[in-house]
Amino acid sequence: MSPSPSPLVSLSSVEVKLASAGGIVNILRGIDLSIAEGETVGIIGPSGSGKSTLLMVTAGLERPTAGRIQVAGVDLGTLDEDGLARFRRDHVGIVFQSFHLIQTMSALENVAIPLELARRRDAFDRAREGLAAVGLGHRLDHYPGQLSGGEQQRVALARAFATGPRLLLADEPTGNLDGATGEQVIELMFGLRRHHGTTLILITHDPALAGRTDRVIRLADGRIAADDTRPALRAAG
Repeated sequence: MSPSPSPLVSLSSVEVKLASAGGIVNILRGIDLSIAEGETVGIIGPSGSGKSTLLMVTAGLERPTAGRIQVAGVDLGTLDEDGLARFRRDHVGIVFQSFHLIQTMSALENVAIPLELARRRDAFDRAREGLAAVGLGHRLDHYPGQLSGGEQQRVALARAFATGPRLLLADEPTGNLDGATGEQVIELMFGLRRHHGTTLILITHDPALAGRTDRVIRLADGRIAADDTRPALRAAG
């Protein structure tokens, strides 16, 4: 019998503590989590439960106070800030609620950024292909201020997938969008994920959206309160 493949994401006893005027605040309290290559995972929980912090430490954007984080075989604790930036460039795409586009750059330039950082000679050709894939091939030269919220999030999606990341982290990707526009963005995101075979960690307040993933994890008070595998399939059965 062949051994099970290593998980793409592994968090072991991860804690995050922050100092405040009232004392130490425990944001994450001993998180143990493994996510397989190609898996889709929804993270839900009330505000303040630690969802966004979990995403930040998984991306290497925040350091845990204790514990170990491995992504794509890399122990993030062994990397300095430059190493973490290279790690994200090579392995991780991130989509935020607030788009985080550079306002002084066109849609094409925004999508080309990670490709240029990766020294891809075909950066702009690939950026054009990425924008065409999200239905914005006709908006290449438009700046974020000239695009609707849904169009800006589609640019952010194209940028996140530009380098073919193994892991996509999405933090409330429809939080600033109306219902119909948000549904279009989610369909695009799941479609691109399937096309690229990308592992997805999706943070959301919407249980219905989380239920579209293979697995739903509920956080409460910095701990994993529930880990529900393939709820949508069970409901269908």
